[in-house]
Amino acid sequence: MPSTTELSWDFAAEEHRVEEHLGRESLYLRGGTALAEGVLLEHGVFGFEMAYPPGRDFPGGIFRAVDHRNYETFFVRPHQSGNPDATQYTPVFNDIMGWQLYHGEPFQMPLELRCDEWVRLRIAFGGGQAEITVGDHPPIAVPLKRDPVAGAVGLLGGFFAGTHFSNFSVEETDPGPVGTADEPAAPGVIPAWDVSDPVPAAKAETLELAGLSWTRLEAEPSGLANLARVNGIADGRDTAFARAVVHSAAAATKKLELGFSDRVRVYLNGRLLFGGDDSYRSRDYRFLGSIGWWDALWLPLEEGPNELVLAVSESFGGWGVQARFPDPAGLTFDS
Repeated sequence: MPSTTELSWDFAAEEHRVEEHLGRESLYLRGGTALAEGVLLEHGVFGFEMAYPPGRDFPGGIFRAVDHRNYETFFVRPHQSGNPDATQYTPVFNDIMGWQLYHGEPFQMPLELRCDEWVRLRIAFGGGQAEITVGDHPPIAVPLKRDPVAGAVGLLGGFFAGTHFSNFSVEETDPGPVGTADEPAAPGVIPAWDVSDPVPAAKAETLELAGLSWTRLEAEPSGLANLARVNGIADGRDTAFARAVVHSAAAATKKLELGFSDRVRVYLNGRLLFGGDDSYRSRDYRFLGSIGWWDALWLPLEEGPNELVLAVSESFGGWGVQARFPDPAGLTFDS
């Protein structure tokens, strides 16, 4: 196939150019993405070499791209070389990366990264699984979160210093029996939410639900609901309501464990019970805003149906929510 610099690219980046780097002709890309034109793969293998400086940045590759706002991506963090989050897989929905939602192994790996030299990145993908190799490290098996549909492959340039790319190659292969087995839902998690279209955060303070449109969103088996699957952020509308009905066999007070990114207000039967902020560095300077079961509250449930509404606001890094009852006895949820 044509070389990296001879390929036709669809760019959505702040800066791109062809230039000599480390002894070879390369494509320099900063602040965005480049999709190889004329290449659509549902499964296959692609790879390239990239060179990046040791500072803070996030260069890598993208695949199954519907457009520049929706794709799978894997990137490295040169400034975190050897740390638990040296690498990152995340889906991107509606231009929102989900690295605060998909953290820990295998989504992140503690690899030693070599800077200021050419490093090969190879991504093989099929079904619900990818196998990703960085340099001479062993391959990383990663479960994928977007639906397995044909899409473009391409490059993710660093947002700060930028990245040089060369030796881009693509092959379509029969992936064979790839994919992950169905994972059972964790006990007590709320399995699905009705998610509103986005609104300004101020509407979360008054629970204004009239006139909103709603989309049913199934949670992942862990209980995580990635709200960016439904909405992007535009014109200051950075908040969505996630609504679920909890049926209780009798009046009871039940503990609800909660994870959210980035901020939340919790309403039960129209009454505000809780507000929290788990955004980037909200707890201390090391806290990345990663979603977890950090918060809990007690819900005074009435006998019969109870409407639970969470107003979830997003800044960056992942728009999500998860909720579970450690003791779900006597409770059922609308499926």
